[in-house]
Amino acid sequence: MLPALGESASLSKLVSDADVVKFGEVSLDLNPVHFDDAVAQRTRFGGRIAHGMLSASLVSAVLGTKLPGPGTIYLGQTLSFRGAVRIGDTITATVTVTGRREGRAILTLETVVKNQRDELVLTGEATVLVEPLG
Repeated sequence: MLPALGESASLSKLVSDADVVKFGEVSLDLNPVHFDDAVAQRTRFGGRIAHGMLSASLVSAVLGTKLPGPGTIYLGQTLSFRGAVRIGDTITATVTVTGRREGRAILTLETVVKNQRDELVLTGEATVLVEPLG
């Protein structure tokens, strides 16, 4: 059964130094702004920041584990990075169903990530195909 319009779900994560290191290793994104304190101090951020796609991956986790849940297949995702995530921040990704394609198991969802200060760090829209496992 497809979720209703307006239904939402969230996941939170404390972003650690180990998360940034692992994400860099897996993604091959070794940009010094994520790894080098001296370089990062000279940027607009004034220190190291987490990869933007690490925040986006938390959206994917909500879609695949909570809403719509296991079996969900990404069809598309728009992303706007609104603020930096720093090591030690707790980020919360929330997805909300905003549309359902008539006669198909395709949903549109608003995607939002905020930090512990309720500041937006990412916004976007996902389109997914819901294929329940089983």
